[in-house]
Amino acid sequence: VQLQASGGGLVQAGGSLRLSCVVSGLTLDTYIMGWFRQAPGKEREGVSCISASGSSAVYLDAVKGRFTISRDNAKNTVYLQMNSLKPEDTGIYYCATDWGYPCSLEAASYNYWGQGTLVTVSS
Repeated sequence: VQLQASGGGLVQAGGSLRLSCVVSGLTLDTYIMGWFRQAPGKEREGVSCISASGSSAVYLDAVKGRFTISRDNAKNTVYLQMNSLKPEDTGIYYCATDWGYPCSLEAASYNYWGQGTLVTVSS
């Protein structure tokens, strides 16, 4: 199983980015997906997750109303649309997947991880 995250970059505060995560090696429609981030000197935290069907999602309080997770199972891809970005959103963003229900923001719930993509938000 491989996860390839992309879409990170440098953006000014208030800007937007769309992260993508392409999964290979499994059929995604029975797997939950999560996005996590790790800022310098901080622990990894769950940002958002989405159920296998895409019918339900969970968000970290700090990103509610600004981030939207979605998935396209036909493309084995999950997305994270990030709007109104803040400097505190800076970090390496990782996608993860595993079988389960419901989805979780706990890293221990996932066995498969991507390599991460760097998001830097300047003030």
